Amino acid sequence: AVVSTQSTGMAFVPVINKLREFGLDPVLRMAAKKAGPVVTDNGNFVLDAKFSAPHNWDLLETKLCRTPGVVETGLFVGMADTAYFGMEDGSVEVTHRPPTVQDLSRS
Repeated sequence: AVVSTQSTGMAFVPVINKLREFGLDPVLRMAAKKAGPVVTDNGNFVLDAKFSAPHNWDLLETKLCRTPGVVETGLFVGMADTAYFGMEDGSVEVTHRPPTVQDLSRS
């Protein structure tokens, strides 16, 4: 699976190095119909970071957001009850958020 991260253009190399320190395998997303990388409306680059093992997503989101040069991540920690991961083979992996103490107290 892949986590996308948006980086400022000047900082994408240090951000790639930091993502590697976090156990991810990042690559600069290249454009399909033009030469060079994908550039967002704000002039940022998109990094796609592959991972093979589960991570502590809360901690990873915090680390990414505290990394200089990271503008946004593709992690939406705490925003959804269900996540759908598109796999390279075309399959979809579905993950559900475990119930929290607040969820259990409401039932």
